[in-house]
Amino acid sequence: MKPLLILLLSALLAACGDKPQPEAAKAERDPLAITADAELAARLEVAALGISEVRELLRVPGRIEADENRMARVGAPVNGRITDLQATVGQDVKRGSVLATINSTELSSAQLGFLKAQSQRELAARSAARAKQLFEADVIGTAELQRRQSELTMAEAEVGAAADQLKVLGMSTAAVNRLAETRSINSLAQIVATVSGTVIERKVTEGQVVQPADPVFLVADLSSVWVVAEIPEQNAGSIRVGEEVAVELAALPGRTVNGRLTFVSPVVNSQTRTVQVRLDLPNPRREYKPDMLASVLIQGKPQQRLTVPNDAVVREDNKDFVFMRTGENGYKLRAVQLGMEHKGRRVVESGVREGEMVVIGGAFHLNNERKRLAQGGQ
Repeated sequence: MKPLLILLLSALLAACGDKPQPEAAKAERDPLAITADAELAARLEVAALGISEVRELLRVPGRIEADENRMARVGAPVNGRITDLQATVGQDVKRGSVLATINSTELSSAQLGFLKAQSQRELAARSAARAKQLFEADVIGTAELQRRQSELTMAEAEVGAAADQLKVLGMSTAAVNRLAETRSINSLAQIVATVSGTVIERKVTEGQVVQPADPVFLVADLSSVWVVAEIPEQNAGSIRVGEEVAVELAALPGRTVNGRLTFVSPVVNSQTRTVQVRLDLPNPRREYKPDMLASVLIQGKPQQRLTVPNDAVVREDNKDFVFMRTGENGYKLRAVQLGMEHKGRRVVESGVREGEMVVIGGAFHLNNERKRLAQGGQ
């Protein structure tokens, strides 16, 4: 029995020695590396990384303003008291529309002066005509005739000056002619809009006394507005008229408006150390309102930096990677630090060097295959 038992034990031990080694003993697969088959390799594009020109995107605060070329500050033509207000803030008005009415003693005095000058002219005209008749009858001499004609000339000049004064005080030519015909003094003057647009400010109330120097209404054509921004001095050197910019408005989230700069200030603000820029923004639907806050996105100075195309970047666990070529159809993920984006490319801060071969097309498909194999796919 003992020899037989020894033979059985020897056979069992030999059989155990012939079993395959456990999987753990095999070399483990690198989860970041992959060897692409012929079909996948044909879909990949590989290139050496190089230097390209990029421009930093500056985001500066801005605001909407009324176009000063389409705006008018309307004041009172004479000293007086507001007796009637016909315009309110937000109201659309046409050029020549009456905004308010003023009762003015100054206007009354000026009209009275015009009527007096007109009466003096009529007297001087009759006197000159009479003098001409007397001269022709040899009753008076040449000197007397010339004196009376001179008085008529002076009287006509005074009428013209009085009429001009009335026009300065807001009376139209038709109103002056009507005054000359009717000789009826009217102490009411009108404040009229000098441009067509929207009343955006009203600085008086009924019964208030105003003077010609006082701005009473602010009227603006808001069919086109300005976007105004302040560029830091250190970034303003490369900013030019015609530069493409984008505008984002806090009141209209998700909307970006593109345009070009129409003005770059030739001076630096000594208080803020900024340079003012602006662009014209069409506003046919009146969506953009003065004093709205905006963010203006402007390209900064050009720089030469190492970049990688956006399509080459693989995002994993909130980190950025690219696939490096390691050999014939061999690739491996490498972590990189990326900076700003410019025209579809990202600046490489660290992780790869100039000239290294990187997958710039098809990285998404390559990464999907890598993850499938890492999960035990065949």
